[in-house]
Amino acid sequence: MKKYLSEFIGTYILIFFGTGAMIVDSINPNIGVFGIAVAWGVVVMAMIYAFGESSGAHINPAVTIGFAVAGRFDKNEVIPYIIAQILGAITASFTLKLLFPNQELYGNTIPSGSWIQSFILEFIMTFVLMLVIMKVSTGSKEVGTMAAVAIGGIILIEALVFGPISNASMNPARSLAPALASGNFTHLWIYIVAPVLGAIVGIFICPFIGDKKDDCC
Repeated sequence: MKKYLSEFIGTYILIFFGTGAMIVDSINPNIGVFGIAVAWGVVVMAMIYAFGESSGAHINPAVTIGFAVAGRFDKNEVIPYIIAQILGAITASFTLKLLFPNQELYGNTIPSGSWIQSFILEFIMTFVLMLVIMKVSTGSKEVGTMAAVAIGGIILIEALVFGPISNASMNPARSLAPALASGNFTHLWIYIVAPVLGAIVGIFICPFIGDKKDDCC
């Protein structure tokens, strides 16, 4: 149960601070796009350092599926991991709803432009994220010293650049939980389908850009 509890807590903290920054900024707009992007990047970095040894710190169903497709994660663990991640995310969103009961949204991921634009962005961003994860990690349960910095850094950059357009989810659990808390499911399917597809394509592309020593698949 240690692995599942780690994924639950790690995803809880991710959503609590990531979407929490968005909620607080909507009340008192001093955090801004840069601050929100930093919040997402730094909390991911911290969770990898905190839970990388115990569960791999996936904290993202798309990443878990990607590792399984790559053969670097036990397929029998996929469903329990995803359940733990979703429950952690939902618990975080409803904690925020208790703390900020008058909000219309709780960090929801809703396209600011066309749904096609956000779908493509979410696909590309998750594709890049999965490539980075695969290139800097040496196994689904092993985290190199600088892996957390690289992964947190790419999430920060993606959130900073494309957050204003698609909210830069790259994580089905991250999008599902606020949708449930707010009751707003506008284009939720984009943020479930696109990240999973992006992660899977990233796995298939990864071996073609590695060398013989690269543990990419």
